[in-house]
Amino acid sequence: MGARLRVVLDQLVQVVDPDQAAAALDLAIGLVATAPSGCTVEAIVPAGAEVSIAGLADVRTLPLARRELAGSWQLGIAPGVGGGLVHAPTLMAPLVRHDRVHDNDQTTVTLWDLRAWDAPELLPKGVVAWQRGMLRRAVKHADAVVVPSHAVAERLSELAKLGDRIRVIAGAPPRAFAVPDDARDRRAALSLPEEYVVLTGSEKTLAEGFRGAVAAGLDAVVLDAPEGAEPRLAEIASAAGLPERRAHVRGVLSAEDRAAVLSAAAAFAATSAIAGWPWRAVEAMTLGIPVVAVESGSHCDVIADGGVLVAQDDLADGVAAATGVAAARLSVLAADRSRAFSWASAAERVWGLHADL
Repeated sequence: MGARLRVVLDQLVQVVDPDQAAAALDLAIGLVATAPSGCTVEAIVPAGAEVSIAGLADVRTLPLARRELAGSWQLGIAPGVGGGLVHAPTLMAPLVRHDRVHDNDQTTVTLWDLRAWDAPELLPKGVVAWQRGMLRRAVKHADAVVVPSHAVAERLSELAKLGDRIRVIAGAPPRAFAVPDDARDRRAALSLPEEYVVLTGSEKTLAEGFRGAVAAGLDAVVLDAPEGAEPRLAEIASAAGLPERRAHVRGVLSAEDRAAVLSAAAAFAATSAIAGWPWRAVEAMTLGIPVVAVESGSHCDVIADGGVLVAQDDLADGVAAATGVAAARLSVLAADRSRAFSWASAAERVWGLHADL
């Protein structure tokens, strides 16, 4: 008799983290495509959610809407979910007491980054409290906690008593992430210049990225900036020597817009060292864009030899070098490294995880 893997597809994360929402859907598609013979994939969704993934054996819609379900599961109340193999691509999971040995019930969850613990100022207070509460429930009831890199696993082991229940399964770029045919029009609609470097990070770390743009003689485009951050980041850019008119601050963009922006970048620089999956760095590598990143455990694990890892104080020099004579070599290295990540591979490892359990 084959196994039935039930995937929690919680669209609530779209409100806070669209990367995780997209990853959940991409992983579910991968699980369907890589299902072992006789095994099926089902979805568990909150009331009002719509799932259109070909090949799902069933979709169980719970009686509670997204927000109410998040609150209910945080309290350990999970009526109507049922047992079996449950995999959550985020922390949103029915973490309650179950019997893995006798009933073959399993619940696994995924933790993509540790901002709620190491940089809580980057998230809304309610999200921080919810994530910390769900990790406490995971310590009690999860059969495994999946993280995207060994560095995150090491840091998580310091935060929670999970023992050998921590498992590493890398993420991947968005499915079919590629330069859109209308890339130039998309960049024009975003009012971007012809030449620039792309930066990600926080107010605490972006100054060195702006200095890198100055050293390279280029404009800077900041992605994923929080709402209302533009005036402050413009000040930081100016203080770093980059005129405000040459600092282009943009918020959360669609995958198509991100691909259009990244594809024209002379280089991409990740200025933050927070433990987590480096979404934009992986996307930049996928498009063969030279990558420079602040040295950290997660960047060492994921970027590895696909880019240049530097100390925070050396980031500006790294950006200048990446846009100069090293650009062609770094472009090839980035593209090569990106081939290490796919949702099919991640899905196969999820199937393997549940088989091991």
